[in-house]
Amino acid sequence: MRVVLQRVLSASVSIEGNVYSQIGKGLLLLTGFEATDTSEDLQWFCDKIVQLRIFSDEAGKMNLSVQEIGGELLVVSQFTLFASTRKGNRPSFTQAASPLLAESLYQQFIEALQKALNKPVATGVFGADMQVELVNDGPVTLLLDSKNKA
Repeated sequence: MRVVLQRVLSASVSIEGNVYSQIGKGLLLLTGFEATDTSEDLQWFCDKIVQLRIFSDEAGKMNLSVQEIGGELLVVSQFTLFASTRKGNRPSFTQAASPLLAESLYQQFIEALQKALNKPVATGVFGADMQVELVNDGPVTLLLDSKNKA
């Protein structure tokens, strides 16, 4: 599992020119899954994301989590996070989970995040052609990978 996490002042997902979901201050999570991902991976990501101290405190230090600031989350599925560009000029996506598995993991991840934050989480639509807009705050962008949990 991979997540590109971006601290945002705002973010939205549009489909066919219509805003589907949007958030204010919080985190945009571009999320990709592979066939070997487990429920333990999902829970690790969930715990890490809601507790990650990347928001500024009164002294301007990154010392607060999205949970502590009452921030929002927008979760967007993005299988291209598992693209391989080693050979040729066309990316290969063989490492990405099958759509059926990825959609199940995506839904489980959203449910775990909602439970951890005790509030709804905004989402994109799995498999849809989406336009994602964001105002990155900082900018702060982190790459989390389930293969690098230790």
